[in-house]
Amino acid sequence: MELRQLRYFVRVAELLSFSEAAKSLCITQSTLSQQIKQLERELDAILFLRNSHDVFLTETGQELLPHALATLHNAETCTERIRDLRELRTGTLNIGVTHTFSPILTETVLAFMRSYPGIKLNISYRSMEQLMEALERHEVDFVLSFKPGIRYPNIESHILFDDHLSAVVNRNHPLARKETVTLSELKDYDLALPARGLQARNTFDALIAHDDRNYRVRIELNEVPVLLNLTRESNLVTVLAGASIRHETGLCAVVLDVPGSEMEGCVHVLKDAYRKNSARMFVRMLRESNAIRRSISQWMDSGN
Repeated sequence: MELRQLRYFVRVAELLSFSEAAKSLCITQSTLSQQIKQLERELDAILFLRNSHDVFLTETGQELLPHALATLHNAETCTERIRDLRELRTGTLNIGVTHTFSPILTETVLAFMRSYPGIKLNISYRSMEQLMEALERHEVDFVLSFKPGIRYPNIESHILFDDHLSAVVNRNHPLARKETVTLSELKDYDLALPARGLQARNTFDALIAHDDRNYRVRIELNEVPVLLNLTRESNLVTVLAGASIRHETGLCAVVLDVPGSEMEGCVHVLKDAYRKNSARMFVRMLRESNAIRRSISQWMDSGN
């Protein structure tokens, strides 16, 4: 059974005339009759009764008509839905984000919502490891995070901007007047560190893996916003990517002067996987956003 046959059947049922139906469909009457007969053979039932003057629906034809109309409507709706997806008029976009990317994301989220009001955004904030697992399970369409220290064979990473691991302090802190800070200097201050597993902490732990200095870690937190508030209201020093304090007041980021402090902000996608048009457009808008441009500019100004 083909949609074309159902369309022909419905047209004859509406007009109760093979000749008029053929004209409206721009086909010959013989072609129309052949298609109806083929449909009847497939159903093993007679759909129309004909005499020299009139055409009537049989009981089977009357039963088939509402189902045929519904099928054609669903097919048309499906076509329109696919067209809307292609033209970004509808759909859902699932984005995985680490907390560090939150300040960078806001501008693009608002711009995307204005441009494509029919697309629903589902944004999930988790650790990088959790997000990579979600990406591999197809729970998110892409992930925004810094490049991981381990390799994920099924995932490819595309760089958006470069950043540095930095000592983040309030603007009245002694370190706030410095352009860079060494690990040796860092040991003289009380630290409030992101919890193990967060990317900034992973990078910091890698830097001090063979360091015999005793760092004064006073608190560890897995909530970056709370960590920033504590740092703002005290003389604690935290260690985060410079991008973490974008749009934050009362804080400054001092680059750690140590090899390996570089961090690459990336969009991560599954290799050889289907990419939604909405995902492509969102990433394009993110690349062109002022937030990303400022991140690139600040990295270049840091002398790299």
